Amino acid sequence: MLFKPVLLWTDGLLWLLLALVGLYAWRVRRREHLLQPWRRLLRSRSGVASAMILLAFVAVGVLDSLHFRLPLDKQAGAAERHYSPEVLSVFDLLVGPLRKQAEKTYSAPFATRLYAKETIELPDGRQLRDYPRLKYGGAHLSDPATQQAGDIAAIALQGGVWALVAGWGAALALVLWLARRRRVSPGAAWRLIRQGGDEIPWRTFLGTVAMLILFACLAAAFSAKYHIFGTDKVGQDVFYLTLKSIRTGLMIGTLTTLVMLPFALLLGIMAGYFRGWVDDVIQYVYTTLNSIPGVLLIAAAVLILQVYMDSNQDLFDTVAARADIRLLFLCIILGITSWTGLCRLLRGETLKLGEMEFVQAATAFGVGHFRIIARHILPNVMHIVLISIVLDFSGLVLAEAVLSYVGVGVDPTMQSWGNMINGARLEMAREPMVWWSLAAAFVFMFVLVLSANLFSDRVRDAFDPRMK
Repeated sequence: MLFKPVLLWTDGLLWLLLALVGLYAWRVRRREHLLQPWRRLLRSRSGVASAMILLAFVAVGVLDSLHFRLPLDKQAGAAERHYSPEVLSVFDLLVGPLRKQAEKTYSAPFATRLYAKETIELPDGRQLRDYPRLKYGGAHLSDPATQQAGDIAAIALQGGVWALVAGWGAALALVLWLARRRRVSPGAAWRLIRQGGDEIPWRTFLGTVAMLILFACLAAAFSAKYHIFGTDKVGQDVFYLTLKSIRTGLMIGTLTTLVMLPFALLLGIMAGYFRGWVDDVIQYVYTTLNSIPGVLLIAAAVLILQVYMDSNQDLFDTVAARADIRLLFLCIILGITSWTGLCRLLRGETLKLGEMEFVQAATAFGVGHFRIIARHILPNVMHIVLISIVLDFSGLVLAEAVLSYVGVGVDPTMQSWGNMINGARLEMAREPMVWWSLAAAFVFMFVLVLSANLFSDRVRDAFDPRMK
C-alpha cells in the first residue's frame, strides 16, 4: 500500500460527532418548526460571519484528523513492508514545506537570519560573531538588506492576485447558485446580493469568504519563502504549530460535549420529571461533584493516566497514539466535571414542562413515562441544550490552554495553544525576548473564541423562546 491508514480514538469520535450533526441537519430539513430558528440565525450578519470563520477552523481540524503512516524503503529480500512510526495527516501533506523547513533555533517573523549571534567561520579561516543566515527563510535572496522589502511587496501582490481570482470565482458561483434557486437571471441575483434584498445577508457572507481567501492566499505565498510567525527553540515553524493546534482546541471543545451530553440529558430530565427520591439523589450527586475543585480532580486523573501509560508503554505503538489517549482522557474528565451546569438547567425546565397541559393530558391518558419524555419533554428542552453547547465551547477551548499551562493538559508532544503558551513562559524571560509564539497562539485562540462567542449569542437569540 502507498500508506497505512491510522484511526485514532479521537478521530473516530470526531467522525461519530460529524455523523450525528449530519443526522440532525437531515431531520431539521424535514421539519419546518425546527428549520425556523436556523433561518432566523442566517438573517444575522454576525451569525453568518462567525459561522463561516468557525467552518474554516473546522475544515482545518477535519483535514488534520485523517491520519496515516507512510511506508519505509523496502529492504532487499524483505517480504514484509514496514511503515514509518511517524503519524501524518492530510493537512500535513497540504502544508508540506511548513512541516519540513526547520531551522536551527529561534528566528523572528519574516527574518532571514537567526535571532541570536553565533560564531561563524569565514572562508579564509577567520571567525566572526554575527547572525547566521537561515536555511529556508529568505534563502532565495542574495542580499536581504536591500532586497527583502521589495520581495515581500512582490509576494503580497502575488497572493493578492490569487485571492482576487479565487474571490471572483466564489462570487460567480454564488450568483449562479442564487439565480437558479430564486429562478431569476444572474444579473438580478447579483443586484439582490449587492443591494441586500435577500433575507440572508449575502454581502456579509461574500465579505467573510473573501477575507478567508485573502488570508489563505497570502499565507500560502509567504510561507513558501518565509517563516510568517518565526520559529521556535528547535527551529520549527510557529505558523505550522499554530495551525496544528487548531485540531486540539476543536477536539477539546467538541468531544467534551459528546461526553457531557448524555449525563446532562439523562440525569437532568429524570430529576425534573420523576422528582421525589430520584431528584434528591441526582441533586446530591451533582452538588457533591461541584464541591470538588475541578482542577485538582483533573490533575489527579491525568497523573494516574500518566503512571499507567509509563507502566504499559508496549500498548502504544506510536507517539501519536500515546498523545491521543491522553487527549481523549482529558476530554472525558472535562466532560464528567462539566455536565452539572446543563443538568441543573434541564432539571428546572423539565419541572416547568411537567406542569404544562399537554404533559398532564398525556399522563391522564396513561401514556408511559419514557414515551412522554421522548415525545414531549426532550423536544422542548433541545433549545437549552443547543444554546449551552455553543456557549460552553469557547470556555472549553480556554480550559485546555489553562490546563496545559499548569502542566496537566494535553501531552507535551501534541501541538496545542496551551503548550505554546506554556513554552512561552521561558521565552518571554530570555534576552532578547521571544514573543511570537505567544502572539501566534493568542491571535488564533482569540479569533476562534470570539467567533464562537458571537455565534453563541446569535444561537441564543434564534432559539430562546423568550427572545421572540
